[in-house]
Amino acid sequence: MPKTFLCLRVLCAFLLTAAIAPAALAHAHLVSSAPAANALVQGSPQQLVLTFTEGVEPRFSRIRLVGPLQVTVPSAVLSSDNGDNTRLRVPLDKALPAGDYQVVWKVVSVDGHRTQGTYRFTVK
Repeated sequence: MPKTFLCLRVLCAFLLTAAIAPAALAHAHLVSSAPAANALVQGSPQQLVLTFTEGVEPRFSRIRLVGPLQVTVPSAVLSSDNGDNTRLRVPLDKALPAGDYQVVWKVVSVDGHRTQGTYRFTVK
């Protein structure tokens, strides 16, 4: 009976570790944005807001906005949203002319993992 009990304990420990491990390996993925992906925006937005699945480090993250004719609109310093490090805000100092835009983001999550992605929106 002791061998059976030991095997059962090892099996339980393995299952518990397997259940917890994916959470420890999580990365910050984009869950929402404003303007939203594929949105048709009436008038120029005043800022970009990107929300992630977990906290990110603003000082190690970059967001780039590429507009018509491949002109890159420089972004100001990224900031978290009132201490919510899952949300980054990028103020846009100048009005965006009508056209298609691509947001290119690269973030480092608080656990050190890097993720990146892109999405598009259109200003009418």
